[in-house]
Amino acid sequence: MRLTASADPALWIPVTESFGWKGRRHRKAALRMLLGQANQAAGATARPGSRFGAWLMSQAAPLAMRKADGRVLAWTWKADPDLVVALATTQELTPQVRTARAMMPIEYDDTESFATPLGVGEKLVMPIPPSPDSPPFATYTWDTGTHLVTLNVICSDRERFGTLLPALDDLARSIRIADDLTTGESGDVLRLPPA
Repeated sequence: MRLTASADPALWIPVTESFGWKGRRHRKAALRMLLGQANQAAGATARPGSRFGAWLMSQAAPLAMRKADGRVLAWTWKADPDLVVALATTQELTPQVRTARAMMPIEYDDTESFATPLGVGEKLVMPIPPSPDSPPFATYTWDTGTHLVTLNVICSDRERFGTLLPALDDLARSIRIADDLTTGESGDVLRLPPA
């Protein structure tokens, strides 16, 4: 299953399609922010992610994203690439994935229904995570029956996180499942939105 999205280009820079010099600055900023958050979550002293590590990963990221072939989409906030990273993924719903979802901590039960063209999913917003070292985040999930589609958003600034929620909702609503139909086939196929 492959994903596609129509993120607002005035707000989001796609990291997934940024090859070579295109989007390099935003790709590095997103990776630097994620590395910094990983350092903090691992108990290391809070510090920005390594510039060299972010550069090295930014060189490999486009190839990894291309190999993912639509199973992973990523964006950064256009006005401030260090502020927000959004990552949409799809994975097969195996019994192990279902078990892992059922065993999530109680804090993850505070979800609300969220309707999109993918169907009615769940939205979890954690402006103040249980751990003081964790950044604020939002997670949107949809169970298609065979796959789990997830949009994870991490923000580096707790004070500005709440102001981003309308844009995050719009991004989540833009995610679609990419059809593998050729142009010749599409004329005879009627697509209905989920009930």
